Amino acid sequence: MTSGNSSGEAVTTREHTKEVRIGNLTIGGGNPVRIQSMTNVPTEDAGACIEQILSLERAGCEIVRCTVPTPEAAAAIGIIKKSIHIPLVADIHFDYRMAIAAIENGADKIRINPGNIGSADRVWAVVDAAKERGIPIRIGVNGGSLERELVAKYGGVTPEGLVESALDKVHMVEDMGYDNLVVSIKSSNIAFSTRAHRLLAEQTDHPLHVGITEAGTLLSGNIKSAAGLGILLNEGLGDTIRISLTGDPVNEVVSAKILLRAMGLRKEGIEVISCPTCGRTKIDLIGLAGEVEKMVQEFDLPIKVAVMGCAVNGPGEAKEADIGIAGGDGEGLLIRRGEILRKMPEEELLSALRYELEHWNE
Repeated sequence: MTSGNSSGEAVTTREHTKEVRIGNLTIGGGNPVRIQSMTNVPTEDAGACIEQILSLERAGCEIVRCTVPTPEAAAAIGIIKKSIHIPLVADIHFDYRMAIAAIENGADKIRINPGNIGSADRVWAVVDAAKERGIPIRIGVNGGSLERELVAKYGGVTPEGLVESALDKVHMVEDMGYDNLVVSIKSSNIAFSTRAHRLLAEQTDHPLHVGITEAGTLLSGNIKSAAGLGILLNEGLGDTIRISLTGDPVNEVVSAKILLRAMGLRKEGIEVISCPTCGRTKIDLIGLAGEVEKMVQEFDLPIKVAVMGCAVNGPGEAKEADIGIAGGDGEGLLIRRGEILRKMPEEELLSALRYELEHWNE
């Protein structure tokens, strides 16, 4: 049921977390690690929210979260639900009434921090509403909201304090007779996050939602998230993930798919490999690779595609790939498992690759 990590501690792996149903998905218990993202348009604008969620779905998002700060946003949850196809999580801060309203409007899950929505009676009210509908509660805490007494106890914001805070909230809800829970503890520091998740996994078997919060922009955020989440996923921690990036949330989903494939946790979708360019490169390989990476998002094929910049070494370098293209000086090659299929003008490479992908299973 447990496995070790580099510090010698035993942790509960994802295969042994509890199963939790979120809409039409089941997480935990060895189910696939699910990709989550969050809208960044006002939830009150249901049309804009639906449009963004549908774009996230097309990119491969499996769970989406919307903030619910107002009664209008809670009402919009019901409208949004009718037009999307993935589970919808309502993100609640401070006002317990918004949690109840979101549940009544059909949210598939709610995210709360019981410590910031008031008295035990208010937490009871939210738990009762969730219990009546049978929807899970994600208990989320982070360093910025750590209670003063825990900061004092541990001499600052520490992994130990964050875990104690999260488990206090978990036990509070469990004592109210409800254990349909998911837990998340977020930090922007990789070492802090790693230590905290290891400690948490030793003490609970509830599914974990993991992410490096406030990771940053597209470049720095991806690097930071890959480093932090790579450690956790490799140790069997994490049942759902979000790569938090500043910008279009579609990028979060694309990055999460790539990370899960790189970790061997997903086989769906095309993996793109490309050479780093050198002095022999005679084509716009950077632009071509970008176009290929964008194009392959349309195909759900468990294959590897290579994009090479040298027609001399391209076939050999692309042997690991199922199919690939290699550019030369005004011309290029279409390659399948290391064998050259045909030569063509450089400008036809992308369309030739698309044709092969469209007819891959024929």
